[in-house]
Amino acid sequence: MEQNAALRSHLTDLLAARQAHCTFPDAVAHMPTGRRGERPDALPYSVWELVEHIRRAQRDILDYCRHSDYEAGEWPHDYWPDTTAPSTPTAWDESVAQVQDDQEALCDLVADETIDLYNTVPSSDEHTYLREAMLVADHTAYHVGQIVTVRRQLGLWPPSGDAE
Repeated sequence: MEQNAALRSHLTDLLAARQAHCTFPDAVAHMPTGRRGERPDALPYSVWELVEHIRRAQRDILDYCRHSDYEAGEWPHDYWPDTTAPSTPTAWDESVAQVQDDQEALCDLVADETIDLYNTVPSSDEHTYLREAMLVADHTAYHVGQIVTVRRQLGLWPPSGDAE
């Protein structure tokens, strides 16, 4: 396999494939509706807060890669939800779907051979597409691990198809 194609393949796998740990869909599978906003003792976040943070941060980086007029949000307000639980089951479903849609969009961006992964993104003179893809993969993996930890503390890991 040619080096550029191999790099793109490795990056898309890093973003979306099950490799050394579970994926985002694995981590959120069968999360009981009534427990999505529950915080275990001694942990400062719920599964909902982590899912929504992943969604917001990933979307922010996707926008950073796409738009030359990108402006960063206000930290931490624009990157973390204001509530520990989703307002409705639909809000949960939409957030989870958006994480997966934006992940797919990032994979498409990485796979796009018209984009040189070593070039800087349109809104930066120092950050490359390669850096941003690796940043999303690293950030998401970190918080997916936290989701698993929260679920373990709540007695909800491994996920059960009967949990809802």
